Order: sequence, then C-alpha cells, then structure tokens
Amino acid sequence: MRSEFRLGEREKAEELARAAAWRAETIFVNNWLQIAVVAAVIGAVFGYLWWQGQIKRLRVYCQETWVELQKCAWPTRDELKGSTALIMVMVAMLGIYIYVIDTVFYQVFFHK
Repeated sequence: MRSEFRLGEREKAEELARAAAWRAETIFVNNWLQIAVVAAVIGAVFGYLWWQGQIKRLRVYCQETWVELQKCAWPTRDELKGSTALIMVMVAMLGIYIYVIDTVFYQVFFHK
C-alpha cells in the first residue's frame, strides 16, 4: 500500500513538473511574441518617418544644436561654485521670508 501511495506522489510530482515546464515555455514564447510585435511596430514607425523625411530633419536639427552649443560661453568651475552658493543663499532667504510672512498672517487672521 505504501508503494502505491509513493507512486501516486511521484506521478503527481512529474505532472506538476510538466505543467510548470509548459507554463515556462508558454511565457517564453509569449514574451518573444510581444518583443517581435513591438519591434515590428517600431520598425514600421521608423520606416514611415524615414519615408516622410523626418529622420533627416532630426539629424540636421541635432547637428545645428551641436554647433550652437559649441558657440556658448560655459562658466568656469569657480564661477559655477559662486553661482550655486548664491542661489542656495537666495532660496534660504526666500524660504525664511515666506515662513515669517505666513506666521504673521496666521497670527493676525486665525489666532483667537
């Protein structure tokens, strides 16, 4: 009787293993199918944009942007540190000012 019970358990375990393998295979195939569909859609959109000449326009835009960025005068490290410190001080001062005004208005209008 014990051998029949063990045989039944083994068959159940094998069936569960086959079902798990089938699910894994199905998920794998579904994932590849989704990837293929997304790739086909992206390819179709890219082809349409190429046909319309939008890709060439984007390339020209990027080249012109790069040329304009090379003309910019970028700050030195010391100038950048100074500007950053100034902005941090101004933000702190603005925060303190808003806190004080808010506290005063609260005391005037809502304090009983």
